[in-house]
Amino acid sequence: MQVRDELVSRFFRYAAIESQSDGRSQSLPSSPGQLELAVLLAEELRTLGLDDVQVDEHAIVTAVKRGSRPKAPKVGFIAHLDTVDVGLSPIVRPRVLRFEGADLCLNPREDIWLRVDEHPEILRWAGEEIIFGDGTSVLGADNKAAIAVIMTLLARLDAKGEHGDIFVAFVPDEEIGLRGSKALDLSRFPCDFAYTIDCCELGEVVLETFNAASCEIVFTGVSAHPMSAKGTLVNPLLMAIDFIGHFDRGDAPECTQDREGFFWFKDLIANDSQATLIALIRDFDEIGFNERKRRILEIADLVNSRYPTGDVRCQLADTYQNIASSLCDDNRAAELLFEVLAELGIEAKLLPMRGGTDGAVLSARGTPTPNFFTGAHNFHSRFEFLPLPAFERSLDVARGICLLAARENGSDGS
Repeated sequence: MQVRDELVSRFFRYAAIESQSDGRSQSLPSSPGQLELAVLLAEELRTLGLDDVQVDEHAIVTAVKRGSRPKAPKVGFIAHLDTVDVGLSPIVRPRVLRFEGADLCLNPREDIWLRVDEHPEILRWAGEEIIFGDGTSVLGADNKAAIAVIMTLLARLDAKGEHGDIFVAFVPDEEIGLRGSKALDLSRFPCDFAYTIDCCELGEVVLETFNAASCEIVFTGVSAHPMSAKGTLVNPLLMAIDFIGHFDRGDAPECTQDREGFFWFKDLIANDSQATLIALIRDFDEIGFNERKRRILEIADLVNSRYPTGDVRCQLADTYQNIASSLCDDNRAAELLFEVLAELGIEAKLLPMRGGTDGAVLSARGTPTPNFFTGAHNFHSRFEFLPLPAFERSLDVARGICLLAARENGSDGS
């Protein structure tokens, strides 16, 4: 089977398993499809001859492909099992279409079109084969393209083992707080450094992510019948709105870009007695990040003081930290990645990721883990697409990392 055919075949097989994460669930994994996919991958890893294949009750899969270069660094690759739930169908129906430069009808029945003027990024792929969904779901290249790359890599690495030990991990629930990577037992993933392969177009490299925190603010009011409400009723919904009103409307995700941080008031549930507001805090700069957390607490205290018979409680929790703070101490993974990109003639495009990856968690836990591209575009969208030439180049980079690490550090095979 040709490399491209294998990548597509694997991607289609993994995409067929519904594995949306469920942010309302407190279990790990949050959805049964993730465990189903984990079991399938573990079976395939055993068939490929990997050692120490494990899949636990949390759907965390780990394994190692032994190499013949013991002096080479132990390299890891990690990808997540879940796809994002953005309110679209959990069923993915991928297909390969040749893009000829004109608008594409993704779904004649639903009259869903990918319009070139709305997605000009696709024009560079005119004349190429591209994987699309049918417009009723995300494609799920985030992150099943990465899973297909890693599995194809393991299947096709040199049979003589001319590489060091390659560790792999597949984890659940990245999309809802990087839960799987936080639960990963690093004794099962004992690499010197690792890579996430997650999002981003051809050549994009992530060495920076947000610092991230979440905040739950609970407003407790005083309920009363309208006939006796004057001077007594405290409306918790209005308390929450008062709280939000103290923040700059332009300091939000839809108004910021590049390395600008933001507050994101994401969810509000209220009744007569209580309102619960969920806020997300993001900033690349650690000082700015801490100032944003301080600001949340300061406004909570201010609103609390304005409603003496009500109550405001605020609970902050850090979600992940900027990868850059960990890579400063050990930059081998990034240096190796840039060297491979140069050898392959792929222009490196540094991207400060306005989000997080499992690599942010692993880096903070002591395993430096930068990110490189899958080749896909428009993640978390019905118009997500994956050009096959870029998909193949992602595999080339992963393979190049394994071989170059061994060539530079373990060439004598002893």
